[in-house]
Amino acid sequence: MNPDGFFMSNGPGDPATADTQVKLLRSVLDEKLPYFGICFGNQILGRALGFGTYKLKYGHRGINQPVMDRRTGKVEITSQNHGFAVDAPLDGATTAPEKRFGRVEVSHVSLNDDVVEGLSCLDIPAFSVQYHPEAAAGPHDAAYLFDRFIGLMADTASTTKTATDSKTEDKK
Repeated sequence: MNPDGFFMSNGPGDPATADTQVKLLRSVLDEKLPYFGICFGNQILGRALGFGTYKLKYGHRGINQPVMDRRTGKVEITSQNHGFAVDAPLDGATTAPEKRFGRVEVSHVSLNDDVVEGLSCLDIPAFSVQYHPEAAAGPHDAAYLFDRFIGLMADTASTTKTATDSKTEDKK
């Protein structure tokens, strides 16, 4: 199997008990395969990077949850249905507790309670959101996330092809 990328969708489940998924994702991240996680996939990315998760007192439920993309300042209206969250620092880029994965930042945050709603790895091609972009609560608010993942896969494929072509030329 030679995937272009790795996508992990929503749950259900308690991310604290998902050791098999965390181990699998760490192997994906070690290979520098593009990764996009949604909901449970965000929590698994958080754990794979070495962050903890916790149970929310009330959970986030509904189709009109405001989330800010911290990189652009844009507010998105999101659909959410989760009871757990990633415990990561909100104050800019930080080195992941699993240092081999480099730097990570909280890319999205809930405007209701400052819960982490997205992670973006800065040194490997991996990112995630806690909400459900596939539900399209806003007209097309989150379509850019799927475009970003496709772009990461295309970039990785062209880099891999270039490296393979160079090795082939070296053998001639």
